[in-house]
This record gives sequence, structure tokens and C-alpha cells, in this order.
Amino acid sequence: MVVLVLKFGHCQNQPAMDIILCDAFSRLLNLIQAPHVVEANISLFHHSLILQGITVVVSSNNEELQYGIDESYKLSVPSPGRNQFTLILRHGQFMVLYMDYRYIPTLSSTAGDQACDRFYDLFKADTQSFPLEIPSYPKLWNGAYSATERYTIEDAKEIVSYAQRRGINVLPEIDGVGYPSLWPSKTCQQPLDVSNEFTFKVIDGILSDFSKIFKFKFVHLGGDEVDTSCWTLTPRIKNWLKKKGMNESEAYQYFVLRAQNIALSHGYEIVNWLGGGVAQKVVESGLRCIVSNQDKWYLDHLDTTWQQFYMNEPLANITNPKQQKLVLGGEVCMWGERIDGSDIDQTIWPRAAAAAERLWTPYDNLAKDARTVAGRLSHFRCLLNLRGVAAAPLAGPGRGAPEEPGSCYLQ
Repeated sequence: MVVLVLKFGHCQNQPAMDIILCDAFSRLLNLIQAPHVVEANISLFHHSLILQGITVVVSSNNEELQYGIDESYKLSVPSPGRNQFTLILRHGQFMVLYMDYRYIPTLSSTAGDQACDRFYDLFKADTQSFPLEIPSYPKLWNGAYSATERYTIEDAKEIVSYAQRRGINVLPEIDGVGYPSLWPSKTCQQPLDVSNEFTFKVIDGILSDFSKIFKFKFVHLGGDEVDTSCWTLTPRIKNWLKKKGMNESEAYQYFVLRAQNIALSHGYEIVNWLGGGVAQKVVESGLRCIVSNQDKWYLDHLDTTWQQFYMNEPLANITNPKQQKLVLGGEVCMWGERIDGSDIDQTIWPRAAAAAERLWTPYDNLAKDARTVAGRLSHFRCLLNLRGVAAAPLAGPGRGAPEEPGSCYLQ
């Protein structure tokens, strides 16, 4: 068991394993000590209620951040007159990273056990660009938009480290590659040539390099929106299919299964895309799934409102408790067609938060009317703004403008 005392100003008793916690505490202090925030807290609460520190008790030295680890915690909030609360982490240190600085000035009178898993799906490759350096096949990143729009191995490692310090796993996704010899033909470039053994050698090299960077147990192999007509339009592949006695559908299954076996050989568990409305069929077959409704949880669909994000039910038509447990969670997706660095924050937030509440709240406690959530979500949006995140107002669709001048709490 490790006890770490975090007092405003510094960490005490800081072994190497607690650097993540100390860094998180320093970030928290920077937030609550920002201009105006402390002044507002003092004006709203008696000075004796302002907390002076946190005692974190970690009952395990397991520093691994993986899916399925128990990150439940218990928060003991002090009574008035005391100035420090205790956070007990039963099995690891990462759950403290999910805590919000609102606990500190408000001295919430409730405490309980909480748990959640978060991950970030980093879309590394698609038909437009392959920006990641792959040492096994260094020409792959020639498919990047430009030489300045690439990720080196060190860049990727820093992304993973940055995310881990915030309790987030990075899940890599690969959905295409750019060696011309992998194309069916110069005029028909996708999907990859199923008849070419080099195709699978490249996939093996990519996943081998991935495994040295991305330690999360899952890897995403894409697999949707595949038009296999190039295989039958290319004479040599058509002849190969005939020789193997496979049609297009069977060849696609062959390709997917070989790619999956390669991923398994590198210690990964596999995630693939399937079409809409299939979650019920997936869990009925005994497989696990992550729900991401295209019409409800795609952030690049700017006409989808936060109310629709909140009211989307991942367990729709899944009533069997055993099958419900096979739904690992949900994913909101931000594709690159309608965003860049200038508008990504306001497109993601606050709609992603509406989906997060839907996922983290027990079904029986969910609001039946999204309007009852509006005040809480508006407050969260203002907190994001205070932290420098350009979250959009609640009114209107994604990236909506404020309806009137005034406080962000009312927009």
C-alpha cells in the first residue's frame, strides 16, 4: 500500500511510481488557482471550507493501464472545519485522474464507488493518408499529405505517454496502406491485393511495429466500406479467385481472418467495424462489441444535437443480462471530413459529454427527458471554457453559435 499526501503547493512522500499522480495534482492546482476561479470559490464558500490537500491511498502497486482493470475508488469528504479529504484507490492510481476539480471547493457531501474505462482510438491510416513512420516498411509514410504532416515513432510514443499520464489508452487503427505493389492495379487501388503474399507481410510488419509503441491490448483493423469489385476487375486476381474457388465475399472473409490471425500473433485483441444496427446480432452470437451509431454518435454529423447524443441507447433491443455484459461500451467518432485544428474542440464538446453521461449512468438513473440534463451539461460546458477548451454552446447543432450575449451558463 502506498500513501501519497498531496498538499497545495507540492507532493510529499513521492516515490517514482507516483509521478503520474503528482503531475495530475499539479495540473489540478493550475486549474483551480487560475485567475478569477479562486476568487469565485472564496466568494461562494467560507474560507474554512476550502480544502488544503488530498490524501491518496493506493492499495496496489500495479501501474498497468489496460482495459478491464479495477479502477473503482472511494472518496471520503471531510466534515466542515476539516481541510483535507481522502481518496482510496483500491487497485491502481489512474482513477484519480478522472476526478474533477469541482470536488475541491464545493465539498460535496456524498461519496461512493465509481469506475470507468476510457480510450482514444487513433485513426492512423485511411485511403487519403498514411502518416505514421513504420520502420519495417519505411516507404509507407510517403502516403502522408505532406512531409510536415507525419508522425515519427517518437511522436507516437509521446502521444501514448501523454495519454497515459491522463489515464487514457490509445488504440491504433489501421485501415489501408500505400505501397503501389499492394494495389490490385494502378487504376484500381483498393482494397489491398488479396492474392499477394506481400500484402500480409506488410500487415505483419505494421502490427509488429505497432506492438512496440501501442501497449493497449486492442488494435483496430477497420474493415468496413470495402468495395471488393477491384478483385474481380483485375484479371490476375480474378484468376486467383477462380483457382482458389472463392467468390468476392469469401475472399474478403479470407483476407480479414488472415489479418486477424497476424494481430493475434502479436498479442492483440481485434476490433473491426461492422454495419449499423448489428449490435444485437453480435452479442447474440456471443461476441463483444462497442456501439457507435452513425446517425447518433458521429460528431462530424453537425445536424445531430446533444439531445440526440444523450438519448441514444447502446443497449437498444438487448434485454438479456448476459448479452448486455458483452457490450463493452460506446464510442463517439470524430472523422476528419469537417474539422481541422481550428474547430475540433467546439465540434467534439459538449456533445461527447452527453454520450459519456449516457454510458456512465446506470440505466435506471437516466433522465427520460434530455431537458432535465441541460443545466448540468451547460455547467460542464462552462467548465471546459474555463480550462481553455472551446466547447460550443448547447443551443443548436454541432458548432452552434450563442443565441444571445450573456453568461456561458445560460447559452
